[in-house]
Amino acid sequence: MKSLDALNSFLTSPKKIVITHHYNADADALGSSLGLFHYLNQKGHQCVVISPNSMADFLLWMPGAREVLLFDKHAEACKKAVSEADVLFSLDYNQFSRTKFLAPVLEQSNAVKVIIDHHLFPDDVFEYGLSLPDKSSTCEMVYDYILSSSGEYLLNLDIARCLYAGVMTDTGSFRFSCTTPSVHRMVAHLMEKGLETAAIHTAVFDNYQENRLRFLGFVLSERLHLIPEAHAAIISVSRNDLNRFNVNTGDSEGIVNYPLSMKQVLFSIFISEREDEIRMSFRSKGQFNVNEFARKYFQGGGHHNAAGGKSERSLQQTFELLIQYIQENQLLLQSCYAESL
Repeated sequence: MKSLDALNSFLTSPKKIVITHHYNADADALGSSLGLFHYLNQKGHQCVVISPNSMADFLLWMPGAREVLLFDKHAEACKKAVSEADVLFSLDYNQFSRTKFLAPVLEQSNAVKVIIDHHLFPDDVFEYGLSLPDKSSTCEMVYDYILSSSGEYLLNLDIARCLYAGVMTDTGSFRFSCTTPSVHRMVAHLMEKGLETAAIHTAVFDNYQENRLRFLGFVLSERLHLIPEAHAAIISVSRNDLNRFNVNTGDSEGIVNYPLSMKQVLFSIFISEREDEIRMSFRSKGQFNVNEFARKYFQGGGHHNAAGGKSERSLQQTFELLIQYIQENQLLLQSCYAESL
């Protein structure tokens, strides 16, 4: 895979560019996509951002969010844009399968394929790009790309707001171990450009509907299962639960982190029953590697302390398997917990 510096010579003349991110976009996926969108448009390119599906309401404040093409609503327009593209950027994902129903369209594209991502084990379909698992976020990587391309003079407030949102959320509001000195230098630079960070925190974290708060209270009181001997917790949510509280895209974002606020819990799992599969989120504190757990048992992956997976079994069967796999890893979990004391 060639570097992004090598790509710059190809981008010296205006190109048609499509920017994509993974299914069920989070702030890093959308923020990095829109940050790159605003930058490349200023460079004279014709850019389109395509999202595999509708985005959560708490992300729609981002500059340019309402211009994004949604594959689940505008499939033909998305297919046309991809077929005409000279360059296809894949942001915050490492395999086309992460875009779900959009994947076949991207796989068939003849455009130059570029990846900017911080997940492990990228596919070998990309001609240019960066895959840096040690980076805090894809937004930080887009920021680095802008600076390395001598584009600092184009770093406006629209770009700053989008990139800050992704860095803020992927670092857990700057408390996760991926919060390196370079992250703080980036944020300081964006603030020097005029970025007001408090407003973005409010837009992301204080922008939910009443149903989300009631749903959170319900799952913590009724759907939280602790496995104290393994320092683990599982939140299991059925389709009926989701329908009862009218849970929409993004309403369950971050709930997996709540059990980690308990001292004795270092491994937290959130599973939810969707139409076609059980979706799974894994989070951990310290040395327990949820990326390895997700890859080994649930066709998933991600980062050391944050990963995802899926199950095609029933919700109850998946829950029972989780208990079994947690018990198989109990000694390791106990060891990791002891190290954290």
